[in-house]
Amino acid sequence: MSKIIEATYENGVLKPVGFLSLKEHQRVRLFIEEISPVKSDILNLATKIYQGLSPEEIQEIEAIAFNRSNFSREGV
Repeated sequence: MSKIIEATYENGVLKPVGFLSLKEHQRVRLFIEEISPVKSDILNLATKIYQGLSPEEIQEIEAIAFNRSNFSREGV
């Protein structure tokens, strides 16, 4: 039987994302392929930046981020 599953590596252990229909102590062969984050994952992570912040804090952060003079090398 061959099957492709996704897993997460945490604390030295591969943890399957879903249920595996394997017998206890069954040996398997793994082929590891890194999964690049998809746009929706990146968007998901980006929205977490603002969690727990007040609207005023968010506004201040965005004002700094969108102010192009913060990225200028002038005056350095």
